[in-house]
Amino acid sequence: MAESRQLKLYNSLTRAIEPLSTHRDFFGFYCCGPTVYGRAHIGNFRAFICADLLVRTLKAFDYPVRFVRNITDVDDKTIRGAQQEKIPLAEFTRKHEQSFQSDCKALSLLPPDVEPRAAEKTHIDEMIRLVGRLIAAKHAYIADDGSVYYRIDSFKNYGCLCHLDRGGLRAGARVAQDEYEKESLADFVLWKKHRPEDGDVRWDSPWGPGRPGWHVECSAMSMKYLGESYELHGGGIDLLFPHHENEIAQSEGATGKPFVKHWWHVAHLLVDGRKMSKSLGNLY
Repeated sequence: MAESRQLKLYNSLTRAIEPLSTHRDFFGFYCCGPTVYGRAHIGNFRAFICADLLVRTLKAFDYPVRFVRNITDVDDKTIRGAQQEKIPLAEFTRKHEQSFQSDCKALSLLPPDVEPRAAEKTHIDEMIRLVGRLIAAKHAYIADDGSVYYRIDSFKNYGCLCHLDRGGLRAGARVAQDEYEKESLADFVLWKKHRPEDGDVRWDSPWGPGRPGWHVECSAMSMKYLGESYELHGGGIDLLFPHHENEIAQSEGATGKPFVKHWWHVAHLLVDGRKMSKSLGNLY
């Protein structure tokens, strides 16, 4: 990669336009992919199209890109959807993943170099190892409800990505669900103890049967394919907090190394002045 062909991009971490660079034989780029519980709308695809354009531009500038985009196929939403349709989780998510892939093809998006699914056993094993490292480092604890939580007070840089003013947020003991209110500041779940409402979705772990929390999935999968420190991580702006903030805390808490050098976020697609979303019912 010639210095004269170096790209610059806004970095959400530093809030500055900075050069993209690598000191390895590849340039790692991880983009948070879809949660496959329903058809993706054009607001979702705004982020995926922007990521595709960025990959194409990096390649045009001779960056040796290794592009990873995950599939979230186990979380609160996918489990709830499978139970509502009374079919196994894998059958439910594969149906929606196929719709997503069909739409990607219709939009001529480049396929990622790696597209890991969170529920694959090899990735579940990576998540269990990551949680174990966090417990050993005293960044995580087994709570009285049997789940494992990340202790955010143990990580002094928590809030570095979103430039968090902790004083302006409501403090809470802990949050068990995968997604939670943006104004909440609480320990977040890494491993969720099996509950009856999870049905047969469960894996064995040293802390008992259960399943991973959403946030730990991306840390484990991105580090598996790109290393413990890599160049670029991106996704929709709604993922900046808490998802990406939590990724930094759990990844750096486990490794003691800087997690990602450059953070890149795509703004919402707006409809009548509001973001397009399933919850608002304004999607296309």
